[in-house]
Amino acid sequence: MKRYETIVIIDPDLSKEAEAPILERVNDLIPQYDGFLIETDDWGTKKMAYDIKKKNRGHYVRLDFCGDGALVQEMERFFRIDDKVMKFMTVLQDDDADLEAIKADLAEKAAAEEQAAVEKAEKAVETETTTEDKEPTEAKEEE
Repeated sequence: MKRYETIVIIDPDLSKEAEAPILERVNDLIPQYDGFLIETDDWGTKKMAYDIKKKNRGHYVRLDFCGDGALVQEMERFFRIDDKVMKFMTVLQDDDADLEAIKADLAEKAAAEEQAAVEKAEKAVETETTTEDKEPTEAKEEE
């Protein structure tokens, strides 16, 4: 299976609700063609180097996925048809991607993020209890 990266520039005047169907359609297409979505990065609205469709800004979204040529063709066909998509480009990252290794890396990253969130929550609770313990002591000193 091949690994691809696609950058899509969407009309910046659209609301989040109007952008959602574009990304939902892509997210639906990938499993239909036996692909696997690795990551979706929303880069936000940025100024472009030159005007596209008389606009100098665009909303950038990066898609990292595994699939075959038929998936890429269908995604690009959809992007060409949709007027909300201003520009797109798909690049082949890896000609023979190991899907199991990619899934293992994603699981490892998710576990690390979850562990970091747990540690942050524990630290916040610890800080709250320490602050609560100090407040009654300060009140006694004032009396």
